[in-house]
Amino acid sequence: MTERTPLKGLTAQGIATTATLHWNLITAPLVEAAIARGEGHLAAEGPLVVATGRHTGRSAQDKFIVRDAETENTVWWGKTNKGMTPEHFAALKADFIAALGEKDTLYIQDLFGGSQPEHRVRVRVINELAWHNLFIRTLLVRPDTAELPGFDPEYTIIDLPSFKADPARHGCRSETVVAVNFTEKLILIGGTAYAGEMKKSVFGLLNYLLPVDGIMPMHCSANIGPKGDTAVFFGLSGTGKTTLSADASRTLIGDDEHGWSDTAVFNFEGGCYAKMIRLSAEAEPEIFATTKRFGTVLENVVMDPDTRLLDLDDATLAENSRGSYPIDFIPNASDHNMGPVPKNIVMLTADAYGVLPPISKLTPDQAMYHFLSGYTARVAGTEIGVTEPDATFSTCFGAPFMPRHPSVYGNLLKERIAKGGVDCWLVNTGWTGGKYGVGSRMPIKATRALLNAALDGSLNDAEFRTDPNFGFSVPVAVAGVDSAILDPRNTWADKAAYDATAAKLVDQFVENFAQFADHVDEGVRQSAPKVHQTA
Repeated sequence: MTERTPLKGLTAQGIATTATLHWNLITAPLVEAAIARGEGHLAAEGPLVVATGRHTGRSAQDKFIVRDAETENTVWWGKTNKGMTPEHFAALKADFIAALGEKDTLYIQDLFGGSQPEHRVRVRVINELAWHNLFIRTLLVRPDTAELPGFDPEYTIIDLPSFKADPARHGCRSETVVAVNFTEKLILIGGTAYAGEMKKSVFGLLNYLLPVDGIMPMHCSANIGPKGDTAVFFGLSGTGKTTLSADASRTLIGDDEHGWSDTAVFNFEGGCYAKMIRLSAEAEPEIFATTKRFGTVLENVVMDPDTRLLDLDDATLAENSRGSYPIDFIPNASDHNMGPVPKNIVMLTADAYGVLPPISKLTPDQAMYHFLSGYTARVAGTEIGVTEPDATFSTCFGAPFMPRHPSVYGNLLKERIAKGGVDCWLVNTGWTGGKYGVGSRMPIKATRALLNAALDGSLNDAEFRTDPNFGFSVPVAVAGVDSAILDPRNTWADKAAYDATAAKLVDQFVENFAQFADHVDEGVRQSAPKVHQTA
């Protein structure tokens, strides 16, 4: 397989190891290696099933960015972006390189972050686990075989789950570490087997690089309608970002990470990373079908050891069970992972307070306000007797992955919305008829009908009212949708309780947005919600 081995190997990067190096293996040999090495098992219908141990999600508190001349004035330092000194990183790097030298086998992939050729980066990923190497090959953009010999990496990720960091020596918090050095173009991941750390590290890299060129990086899904109209879906986990974009009537660009250039919306990735827990063949047939494919990797999905059949409803190993698969496993996926610039932007929220309407139309200023807010409200969890929702504000619908100040991304979005005459919508997939514990989940059928009306343009012709608390426009009637759910206050039996809950949510919005007030213009500040005084 010498045609898959690059001319510039590890030695050219100053990495010395006696390990057997497996360069750019494709799916089948990586699955074989993972099984032979005891890293996972083949399920009855084809996917590779693996467990990630105690880390079943990202270790957000263990991520650091090297604070140096490159990043001092470009990174938005704070609780999300925490600094590491160059000296601590140097010690960490030395120990990572030494650990590589002691491995007997390494798996390496040369890949692209970004599907639009003029805006992609070349990334080399070095793994000790075969299944991790398969994961990242699946999730990033795979070069043609002809591109591999001359591949010269711009950025390198070294991923060693067996590595244990030393907080005193490395300036980190625990034995787990994700350290990003933009100057050295090196990312070190240790002490965690959760594969998503690699994918999100590339996302953070592109979020840092692309705004300099005026490209809008987005934590979103995207698809294309029959008339060539692109729609972008922002949303935090659990709001329906993956589900609503996987629409059989529209062509999927991607489910998670995209860029918006002057000419296209382009997927940063070549695969999808979907939640598996309680996945339904009825509600999500396209995604469910991937659980029966060779080449899919299922993380922390429970499997019967004898029959090798999956139980997607079993959260014993993790509530955040995941599946990674090539995007072409979705039947209606784009051939090039790209589409035209968007006609519609949809911001998804699962409002467990039951305050927000099922759909609202936003002005560009309101769109920037809600983009910077990044609101959803999750249910309180599994503790007995706890029914109060929990508001979550994640800036730009992806705060953990945004190295620069949120206003950089917000202003880029506002400029592109204005330039393209884009329609913007806020869609609530959360609760109606009361908050969580009282009301019920918004009917998916109603959400899809409202979304379809927005995307095909017919909703623009509807009669709208102004929401008294949030100021955005809300349709009064939409064909095929029960008009009663369009006004959330009217769905509550206790109107006074609605008003009190709405006032509480307004206060939370205002309190959260105070951090951005000095970085936006007056139009955006005036888009803040205001408590409506009812008689």
